[in-house]
Amino acid sequence: MKIVVTIPTYNEIENIETLVREILVQDERIEVVVADDDSPDGTWRAVAALAAADPRVHLLHRTSDRGRGRAGAAAYAWALQHGADAAFEMDADFSHQPRYLPAMIAALAEADVVIGSRQVAGGRDIGRPLWRRWLTRASNLYVRLALGVPIGDCNSGYRGFRRRALEAIDVGSAFSPGPAIVHELLYKARLRGMTMVEVPIEFVERELGQSTLTFRTLLRSYFTILALKWRGVTGRLFSTP
Repeated sequence: MKIVVTIPTYNEIENIETLVREILVQDERIEVVVADDDSPDGTWRAVAALAAADPRVHLLHRTSDRGRGRAGAAAYAWALQHGADAAFEMDADFSHQPRYLPAMIAALAEADVVIGSRQVAGGRDIGRPLWRRWLTRASNLYVRLALGVPIGDCNSGYRGFRRRALEAIDVGSAFSPGPAIVHELLYKARLRGMTMVEVPIEFVERELGQSTLTFRTLLRSYFTILALKWRGVTGRLFSTP
């Protein structure tokens, strides 16, 4: 079984080397691909050095069509093109801890999609203020109601897909340029009848580096969710029937 862990990055020089090394020790079958949007802090150079020293590390240095969603879709497409049987995605800031990968890999034996979740028993937020936790809950409710996704933590960017799920949802044609790609892929998986399961994780607020998520980006994502629903209703969500 070939497992690829994808990491979209922008200005994560303080985290990326340690994170990649921690991911690789979780399972000898894992390969890592970092999709970096030409970070001015040199993140892509650090990954290039890691890749030169370890054949299990790969770099997608992206200089055009940039954005969180575009990078995520490109990394998943790379995983499929290079024979992955399962592909995972996680953030680069250690909010998603690599130690949960073995449990999430195991969960794919019974489901097509696995979500690292804060909203099931054993999952929680660490280091986030109360208002952020309530905002997350409200956002999850909004996504569940709008898209009918049977997942408690719809906003989690820590997830894994079997190969057949990524092929079914035509991941390379994902249209969300920003963070709403996490909702788009779940919605497409639901429409394609993919089975989903949540594995509890502790989400840890970043300690190093700065988040690129702004209120404007977040607001745009909420409008993208309505566009997703419209495309689903009108049959325009997939490039192929």
